[in-house]
Amino acid sequence: MDKLEEIELDKELGEYLYIQLYKKIKKMILDGEIEPNFKLPTIRKLASNLSVNNVTVVNAYNLLEKEGYVYKRVGSGTFAQDVRGESLKFNTDEELIDEENRDVINFAITAPPESLFPIEDIKNSINTVLDRDKGMAFAYQQSQGYYPLRHSIKNYLSKLDIHTTEDNIQIISGAQQGIDILSKALIDYGDVVFAENPTYSGALAVFKSRSARTISIDIESDGLDMIDLENKLRSFKPKFIYVMPIFQNPTGYSYSMEKKKKLIELAEKHDFYIVEDDYLSDICFSSTDNRTIKSMDQNDRVIYIKSFSKISMPGLRLAFIVIPKTLYNDFLSAKHISDISTSGIIQRAFEVYLTSDSWERNLNHISEIYVNRFETMKQCIKKYMPDEVSFTLPTGGLNFWFKLPDGYSANELYKKGLEEKISISPGSVFNIDQSDNECFRLSVASLDTIDIESGMEKFSSVLRDFLKEYKDKRPTTDLYNPFL
Repeated sequence: MDKLEEIELDKELGEYLYIQLYKKIKKMILDGEIEPNFKLPTIRKLASNLSVNNVTVVNAYNLLEKEGYVYKRVGSGTFAQDVRGESLKFNTDEELIDEENRDVINFAITAPPESLFPIEDIKNSINTVLDRDKGMAFAYQQSQGYYPLRHSIKNYLSKLDIHTTEDNIQIISGAQQGIDILSKALIDYGDVVFAENPTYSGALAVFKSRSARTISIDIESDGLDMIDLENKLRSFKPKFIYVMPIFQNPTGYSYSMEKKKKLIELAEKHDFYIVEDDYLSDICFSSTDNRTIKSMDQNDRVIYIKSFSKISMPGLRLAFIVIPKTLYNDFLSAKHISDISTSGIIQRAFEVYLTSDSWERNLNHISEIYVNRFETMKQCIKKYMPDEVSFTLPTGGLNFWFKLPDGYSANELYKKGLEEKISISPGSVFNIDQSDNECFRLSVASLDTIDIESGMEKFSSVLRDFLKEYKDKRPTTDLYNPFL
């Protein structure tokens, strides 16, 4: 208990004892006296040490959890949250920042490598625009976006069985901006939003910045846990639910047709929107159903966001959103306030590229490469992954989701991997409360098949050593009854 043994509560102060305890533990966490992921004493032990009732400690721990200073793990206890961001640091695109280890085998990055960028095609498109449009290429575009590009996107969407109009398409500077603008348009202080758990950390950061209350819905290998969703709909009325139904990030799971239909049914019954973030549905893998939820939307319940970053170049910062008519004015106003309009020359150049033969050729080329990486990774998992690590192989995508035995720390595995120049994404990155757990993600987006093979062989060795070394360090099971 060390530092916690020094805590003193003043029963004559006139302030509830659990509030005093909350404040003292909070200060110790913020000051770094209690390290991230440190296990706090059991309720009985701390209550005995402080000579207070168990309820005092229960209430203090509950308040600390509510305010984000601790997290609880069923069967393991209560742990200090990494509120100072010192254990792990991530950028807004959820990739691990690793300034000192440029030569790592990076299973954390989900962006395509530079070798897949269609440099010549984009360069030719830009030159075409400059020759054709002259100075107009650098003028402001209307906030909604360059009309010819919106027209081309409408035609592109029709191939995905999404039928809309140019007026419902909004050009945005990346999917992240789309989530941000949508939140500004829809969310007021204290509003409730639902999100898959785990999910994309950039979206969670946006919801938090709008002071929304984000409620997690568990995800299964075939999509949302519908029982969990329906139970929470009895208690909460969300503005929307944020989902990635095709090759979900980070799990790689895809929704079954049954669950897609059920989600639309619930949205209509309980009057909320579905925000569908789609970034890989047009890459052909082994999945037999890449159908988007938007393609099944009959009553304008689905807000559809798509980025071209995974099938083009991330640095273009180009994406679009299909908006229900009822939200058009609010979204357009929020977009204009954000940045007036997305880069005109980029929009014009991408319109040339999207309507050229180069687009389909490059899409097929990237699909073939990604499929090879996906299949290589599947074989490596079967070949190298220790039996103690559980997983469900996805039907496609770039991400693979794993679970260590109960009580193991994926954050500690991340640190262990970096020591051997291998980078992974621990599950804490994708949790709403960012609490450490047993899960981690490996992505093959940026690695060629040779690096995947060698990387997995090396990582399996790191993982086996970690499983042995960490076995005795796991938190002991300490169940408690909060009503005692």
